[in-house]
Amino acid sequence: MILKKKIPNDFYKLFRTKNREAYMQFVTAIYEENNEVYASLGLTQEECALIIENTIEKSKIVWQEEDDMEEGETPDALFPSDSPSGMLNHLIRWGWLKSDFDEKLNTCVISFPEYSQLYVELFKKLQSDDDSRERESMLSIYSALFTYHSDNEKNNDILKSALRTSKSLGQLLSNMQDGMRSYFDELSSQKHFIGIQQVLVEEINNSDSKKYAILTTTDSFYRYKEAVKELISEILNENDEKKAVLLKEKNSLEAGTLLQKRNEYRLQYCEDTSRVVMQLEREFDMIERKYNKLIEQKTVFAKRALARIHYILQEGVSEEDNIIKLINLLDRSGKKDEILVEMRDRIRFSSQFKNITDNSFAGRRDRGDGAFTPVMLDEEIDAKEQHMTDFVPKPLYTRNELQSFRRKNTVDGIFVATEETVQSVEDLEKLLFLWQEETEERLTEDTVSVDGEIRSEDGLTYSRLVIGQNQ
Repeated sequence: MILKKKIPNDFYKLFRTKNREAYMQFVTAIYEENNEVYASLGLTQEECALIIENTIEKSKIVWQEEDDMEEGETPDALFPSDSPSGMLNHLIRWGWLKSDFDEKLNTCVISFPEYSQLYVELFKKLQSDDDSRERESMLSIYSALFTYHSDNEKNNDILKSALRTSKSLGQLLSNMQDGMRSYFDELSSQKHFIGIQQVLVEEINNSDSKKYAILTTTDSFYRYKEAVKELISEILNENDEKKAVLLKEKNSLEAGTLLQKRNEYRLQYCEDTSRVVMQLEREFDMIERKYNKLIEQKTVFAKRALARIHYILQEGVSEEDNIIKLINLLDRSGKKDEILVEMRDRIRFSSQFKNITDNSFAGRRDRGDGAFTPVMLDEEIDAKEQHMTDFVPKPLYTRNELQSFRRKNTVDGIFVATEETVQSVEDLEKLLFLWQEETEERLTEDTVSVDGEIRSEDGLTYSRLVIGQNQ
């Protein structure tokens, strides 16, 4: 029977209540405790109420009073709705939990219906940080293929399991591409340098960043990807050899005999094996393309974000644009026309300024001025020089100077940017280079954080950068 048809009508009331986040934590906690309980009969009603009470205390849940009850719903006469037992009764009444009376224990035992288990498993994934899913996917595929390759029975169900896992891995790579695009969009949309720093620091400990780091390491994704491709090739070759032997035996067997039917069954089994393995090989080719596309996309997005960072460093923030301030001052000045005329003479405009209207760009054009003239390529320019490093500023200070600046402002092994750290523009540049080095090429034992903003007496604004070491 389809599980959806077993879901009661009140099941979805959990999603309409104000305390749905709390109810999700309750069912997840009961589900996890039920899997770890030593008694085979499951948790009792009193134990579930105690789990709910501990979850409220641990998660600091603030219970919200619900509005008027829905039509047809009766209040609980024994327990208040905001008590652990009342919350448990709500879950039982809605169909998330099932209560059965046990005569041996003389109490009610709580269990999970099959349709409820699917939702609770989803709640667990939503509430947990699964940063090893891609490694497990690669290992499970490799393990399945290695088991099939070593097994004499050659069960095709093992190959089908590997095929399903490979499709899940391909979907994971697609999701990571979307997540990477969202991250760089957020980075490029920042209008202040402090915002860019905050996004980069948060990305260091982000789950997507950890997944990307695992995928790009040579001892996990790349290693097992190549091993899986080798196993696929060996399985196909062995299956072809087995199929050739069966075809040779087929010619010597008499039609209609038991041996002939067994031979036909084995041939069909070999055909199914070839079909599943070739589908698996196609999925892995797609995984490899998505993996390469992921690396390519990161380079493209990084160049966009880097261009945005350089614009903010060189041009400043739009809210601090002096042109906007100049326009506002001119609007409030009574000598606006005289100032504009004098400005025009000093700047030496090629034509007088004039207001732009809707009809300013409409007019007959001289086609001769816009004739296309191809530009010859300069062969002396080396293509290798046109690299992403063109966007990176050249280092103005040596590594020894930067390390000396860091040691000067380090106390008890922790670098902290204070009001005395930046005394000149050179110190500000050293601080920026130090921050860039720690975020791009930092060691795994370093911890980087940004704690507020500092404005010096000279008008320099910079972040309170803190660099420490993990114990």
